Amino acid sequence: MGEAVAVSTTDPSDQAAETVAQLRDMATPAGADALDRAGALLAGRTDAVTALSRLRAEVGVQLAGPAWGFARQRDRARAVFGADADRLLFTADALEQAGRPRLADRRAARLLAAGTDSVVDLGCAAGTDTIALARAGARVVAVDLDPVARELTALNTAALGLADRVEVVPGDAVQLVAAAADGRVAGCAAAVLDPARRAGGRRQLDPDRWSPPWSTVQALLDAVPTCAVKVAPGLDHDRVPAGVEAEWVSVGGSIVEALLWGRGPSRTWRRATVVDRAGALHELTADTDPGTADAGPVRGWLHEPDPAVIRSGLVALAADELDATLVDPTIAYLTSDAAADSPWVSSYRVAEVLPFNLKKLKALLRARGVGRVTVKKRGSAIEPETLVRQLRGPGGGSAVVVVTRVAGAPTAIVCDHP
Repeated sequence: MGEAVAVSTTDPSDQAAETVAQLRDMATPAGADALDRAGALLAGRTDAVTALSRLRAEVGVQLAGPAWGFARQRDRARAVFGADADRLLFTADALEQAGRPRLADRRAARLLAAGTDSVVDLGCAAGTDTIALARAGARVVAVDLDPVARELTALNTAALGLADRVEVVPGDAVQLVAAAADGRVAGCAAAVLDPARRAGGRRQLDPDRWSPPWSTVQALLDAVPTCAVKVAPGLDHDRVPAGVEAEWVSVGGSIVEALLWGRGPSRTWRRATVVDRAGALHELTADTDPGTADAGPVRGWLHEPDPAVIRSGLVALAADELDATLVDPTIAYLTSDAAADSPWVSSYRVAEVLPFNLKKLKALLRARGVGRVTVKKRGSAIEPETLVRQLRGPGGGSAVVVVTRVAGAPTAIVCDHP
């Protein structure tokens, strides 16, 4: 599992067994001391070769490599997990797949809002959702076929003092969901499901190839009203069952998760949740499809909707709020006469609008003294990195160049840099 695991065999079961053994070593007093020492070397910016040499001398060969690897994952996790990171264990794969604790806390609060006191975490990974649910007061059954995931969840919940609320067990989500009855699965009144959407290092775009597959997602939504399922942000809206709320969540301008809420906690048709760069949380909802915003000519300001607003299909609501129109019926850029102080969009003052022509665009930028550009595109085949190099010049000014379609025509919109 990346840096945190040193293995001598390619057999997956042997790899898992060795990783579990290393995790258990780290949970011993000697392992904890080794982790602390490795963390101190990392904090001192000691290079890996020197650090491993010192660790081997100080804590022994068996603990040195794993301690260094796990300490590096803790260091990476700290930005998201905060102080908890210094008590948690992650493999590289588990950390990459781990959700954000703040969002896990939010999911837990919503699932438990109706008084539910027991939840099964179907696919517990490193235990992020299990921890959030247990902290919110639920009894949690954490299920995974992967022994490494189970070990991580058991150790991490114990490290945070939550072991008495959590039972970690092996189990197949497909079988458990198929056996669900009376609104309960695995003996619990609620469920969280996070299907694996990667296989062999490749993203699985087809939901029928997820693990568990889409059929299990549908079965859970039908059998257990109080549930939440994590899905791919690109999920086709046509797959969302009737009565199920679909939510897209972005943090700092990037989508970090998409969710289907069971019919119990569902409160609306679609929801876009935006966590802005200051950490404030904003929600835009629609009970029915708002349709498409009107289109019109480019005006004084260009607005780029947050990706959560785009993916949730709620651009028309943002347009209404801003008195804005689309620059093209098929393009998710909005335009209006005024600046927008809105969490739903990023705004740019429009300086020039011209048919896309590289030579004319370069001449315009030179005339404006612009030497550095940020390129954005939508509805165009251009490569932003290539265009940035082509437009670089001697001027000291900067601009945002948006390459898109306006009323169907390839267009460059030059905006003042914010």
